[in-house]
Amino acid sequence: MSEYELRAARPEDIDAVLAFWAESAEGTSISDDRAGVARLLERDPQALILAERAGVLLGTVIAGWDGWRCHLYRLAVHPGARRQGIGAALLDAAHARFEQAGGRRADAMVLEHNALGRAAWEAAGYGREEQWRRWTKPLGVEGD
Repeated sequence: MSEYELRAARPEDIDAVLAFWAESAEGTSISDDRAGVARLLERDPQALILAERAGVLLGTVIAGWDGWRCHLYRLAVHPGARRQGIGAALLDAAHARFEQAGGRRADAMVLEHNALGRAAWEAAGYGREEQWRRWTKPLGVEGD
């Protein structure tokens, strides 16, 4: 097994990231488009962390810090690269980013039906908080 590199995503990575998520991530998000990822990179250039080997994308995590909370999104590892410590390394990098910023607790968005994802988060020391539910509202939609 050859080594991989962790680095912050750059604007020229957007198409590769979107293709990677389509293949390796569970589900889709309203922000899974060029404009959404570009806004993320413009607002917080260090938030999207990539793992790659020889220029091939192996994993991603978004480590979002809003000055108050530490949020994790889009932790994904390519199916052919799983169980090699890539997800753990991405989370370590995200945790280090949060700790440096003064964050005290990280939370992760995990789809209910994503058994593999739930197992990975539990293995990383995360636990479900039953008292919380996510409430959402699409913005900019006619009729709101």
